[in-house]
Amino acid sequence: MSNIPLVFWLVPIAGVVALAMAWHFFRVMMREQEGTPRMREIAAYVRHGAMAYLKQQYKVVGIVFAVLAVLFALMAYVLKVQNPWVPFAFLTGGLFSGLAGFFGMKTATYASARTANAARSGLDRGLRIAFRSGAVMGLVVVGLGLIDIAMWFLILNCFYAGEPMALVTITTTMLTFGMGASTQALFARVGGGIYTKAADVGADLVGKVEANIPEDDPRNPATIADNVGDNVGDVAGMGADLYESYCGSILSTAALGATAFAMNGEMQVKAVIAPMAIAAIGIFLSLFGIYAVRTREGATMRDLLRALGRGTNLSAVLIALASFAILYLLGMENWWGLSLSVVTGLLAGVIIGQATEYYTSQSYRPTKSIAEASQTGSATVIIKGIGTGMISTMVPVVTISVAILLSFLFANGFDLSMGTASISRGLYGIGIAAVGMLSTLGITLATDAYGPIADNAGGNAEMSGLGEEVRHRTDALDALGNTTAATGKGFAIGSAALTALALLASYVEEIKIAMVRAAEGGRQFLDAAGNAFDPSAAGINEFMTYFQVTLINPKVLTGAFIGAMAAFLFCGLTMGAVGRAAGAMVDEVRRQFRERKGILEGKATPDYGRCVEISTRSAQREMIVPSLLAIIIPIVVGLVLGVGGVLGLLTGGLAAGFTLAVFMSNAGGAWDNAKKYVEEGNFGGKGSACHKATVVGDTVGDPFKDTSGPSLNILIKLMSMVSIVMAGLTVACA
Repeated sequence: MSNIPLVFWLVPIAGVVALAMAWHFFRVMMREQEGTPRMREIAAYVRHGAMAYLKQQYKVVGIVFAVLAVLFALMAYVLKVQNPWVPFAFLTGGLFSGLAGFFGMKTATYASARTANAARSGLDRGLRIAFRSGAVMGLVVVGLGLIDIAMWFLILNCFYAGEPMALVTITTTMLTFGMGASTQALFARVGGGIYTKAADVGADLVGKVEANIPEDDPRNPATIADNVGDNVGDVAGMGADLYESYCGSILSTAALGATAFAMNGEMQVKAVIAPMAIAAIGIFLSLFGIYAVRTREGATMRDLLRALGRGTNLSAVLIALASFAILYLLGMENWWGLSLSVVTGLLAGVIIGQATEYYTSQSYRPTKSIAEASQTGSATVIIKGIGTGMISTMVPVVTISVAILLSFLFANGFDLSMGTASISRGLYGIGIAAVGMLSTLGITLATDAYGPIADNAGGNAEMSGLGEEVRHRTDALDALGNTTAATGKGFAIGSAALTALALLASYVEEIKIAMVRAAEGGRQFLDAAGNAFDPSAAGINEFMTYFQVTLINPKVLTGAFIGAMAAFLFCGLTMGAVGRAAGAMVDEVRRQFRERKGILEGKATPDYGRCVEISTRSAQREMIVPSLLAIIIPIVVGLVLGVGGVLGLLTGGLAAGFTLAVFMSNAGGAWDNAKKYVEEGNFGGKGSACHKATVVGDTVGDPFKDTSGPSLNILIKLMSMVSIVMAGLTVACA
């Protein structure tokens, strides 16, 4: 352990500080009053439903994890094609990912009624309670992530220190706990997304469109299930999602650093520690931003967006400056170039966030034009929303493309030779740009988790019959939450693109380790000319040549087509799942209105529990097939098409998945806020024909933005993680 730089200990310390501050914000929130007896009753319904769902989901996911852990154990201890630590790292990754979602959701279910109650006295107070409760999620994610990373780095260092390629072995083994996190995240996102959108679509189509009752009206049987869904999908699912994004970016960059600087032992250690140190400093500087968020009474939407932007931008600027100091003090080669790569990632995140805000906020022209289209019916709302979503992909795609090129060139000192060393260090720069983009996650995730808390606060205010002024404030907070949620999804998808590219390079390195292990066991590798191929002495260019990874190789092209198809197949399955679950919800709400006449008159209480049960059963049943596909497809492609096919698969999945995810998330967010814009009194306001048209658009957008779209960023990374974990099996069967 003597070779570990002193700066490493900042990583577990930062993790502990993040968890301590999360506990502090949780305790401060719990000291606030939950409101009237009716407000407390509604909050209890939502809390009970959310926890019951999560308990059931963990049972299903636990079975999947047990089966996969046994499979990895067989690969490690029987077939000898896997590192023996993999099954344990995989399980801890899933456990910590699940814990991140659980703690965030527990906080959200306690915070919503308190936010509604705070809104009775002022907008700023409501904003601060909701935002700092959302900060619990952000701080728990980064805190647990760094503690998990530090723990495994220390454990593996004890066993492998002093061995040849020790850091390469350690970092690639740590990547496997990223697969555990990704697997848990995908089940959480898909299951939670199906749950929340089944309830949301059912509540809107029957309640708003058919029965002409307001959103979150207590007479609607699906309204409690809708509020539960906001927590299980947009909080628990999102927390697990961004936990794996955060850890994946750090781990893939550390693995690339171990490879890029393999010939310089001292610099190799620093390259592995650097992304962890940047993430650790990011926690402390995110806290400054969290405390900077506040607003004034009567604030407009742009004022509220500016308040949140002040916090996130402050953190980003401070981290950009700190990265120069960290890499300089570490003594990194080309520290200024690597620092510029970090800044590139931060700027890319800001640009993607701003572009998402422009295309999804009702303060700007694209969303207003969707609302205008409601004057000619639902069809034009849907057409306009699809077109807006497609156009919105341009800025994020161009931004990520430029960020990839710049971070690559900055990190390799503008070395255009494209030799092995140049490529390795350039790829390390792309990875560290992803770390830079996610280094502000403590506060950016707070702005995302804020959204469902504000949404539930509005639901509580409506169902509790609070005054019009309170509902006006919670509506303002909710509309802000729709935009921040869309921005957060765009941010997560952008970081996924950079991380997935870094994971592609990590896959090649894992293939190299598997081949070296096989060669030590007596296996001989021959190239296309029949000459002996030494994997231990080969660089990335030699590996690409050996596996014939070119665009004219039909295996590579076939893999690319399968990867692109996988993104669309996944979306089709999850959209269909939401449609079936929502259909069952619509039937149930109609049945209750039909058979219990007193419900719409306010003389009978709806059966909320039945709707919660329908969403829970549907989500558990429907999430299995789409989630397992992400695991099965890379394994089958690796066994049938080999390494070239897998690289094609991951490339095709990344290109199609990233673009499709941006389109779906932005179109869904724009439809949602177009509805909010009409509800503010434009084009006839609530209950008008225009309002009903935008409600239909919103119901189409619900699974776009909250189920299929955000799940795609997990899909592209999980396929990469599965490929890395199965690299030994791919080589053994080649």
